[in-house]
Amino acid sequence: MPGPRTRARHRIYSVAAWLLVAAIVAAAVWRMQTEGQLDYDKWEPLLTPEYIRVILVDGLLNTLRMAALAVLFALAFGIVFGIGKLSDHRWVRIPCWLVVEFFRAVPLLLLIIFIFYRFGIGDGIGAYWSVVIGLTLYNGSVLAEIFRAGVLAVPKGQSEAAYAIGMRKTQVMATVLLPQAVKIMIPAIISQCVVALKDTSLGYYIGAPGLTAIGKPIYVEFKNQVQMAIAIAALYIVANLVLSYLANLAQRRFVGERRKPLDVSMAGRTDRDTGIFKGGS
Repeated sequence: MPGPRTRARHRIYSVAAWLLVAAIVAAAVWRMQTEGQLDYDKWEPLLTPEYIRVILVDGLLNTLRMAALAVLFALAFGIVFGIGKLSDHRWVRIPCWLVVEFFRAVPLLLLIIFIFYRFGIGDGIGAYWSVVIGLTLYNGSVLAEIFRAGVLAVPKGQSEAAYAIGMRKTQVMATVLLPQAVKIMIPAIISQCVVALKDTSLGYYIGAPGLTAIGKPIYVEFKNQVQMAIAIAALYIVANLVLSYLANLAQRRFVGERRKPLDVSMAGRTDRDTGIFKGGS
């Protein structure tokens, strides 16, 4: 545990950090004021009901839809290919490894552009589904590694005990390993869901409906790129905070809180009043 001097030093660091952040914010506001970026006419579109409705309905809702579909498909993709990489059969394991490593290595923006120009233009799937498929392939490959690592992190004794009572590998994976691995994987899965939501902004390059695409005609008309960028960033931040809150709530509801580690300072002590040994191994 930190002592009094360490706690005092941490408080000093905290105060210094807050002062630095406040100074950066003040400098940014002052610069915006001198450049005329705080003038009302540049912020007026963001206070107009018609533009607010377009940003929220046509922009934010489409962004959330794309992110939700991409996350659902990526989870399915990750489970299939993550488990496939753990297969004992080389004809299953090697193709799964190639698919996962390929889509993890390809830059997401290039993947979205390729899908759009190969399958989206004309009578194809369009920009919306090009973004969803690109996000699915990239995030699904990352989630495949997360699932694989989560399963491998479960102690071997769990699977050995299951095999000892006659369970098949499929049963061991579905009923023993995956449920326990979920507890390990939840934080990484939440982080990847947040990444998928943020990466919907890349749909701007192919004209996919979303916050970044909806904001473009507004700032082109009113020449308020800075104001529109601040508004879009704020919406993304709020959406990600809500997503993280709901995911953590689901974790506490279905997985439960992690128990605090044993207080080793109490281990091995004896109750002076009763003489009972308190503490563990």
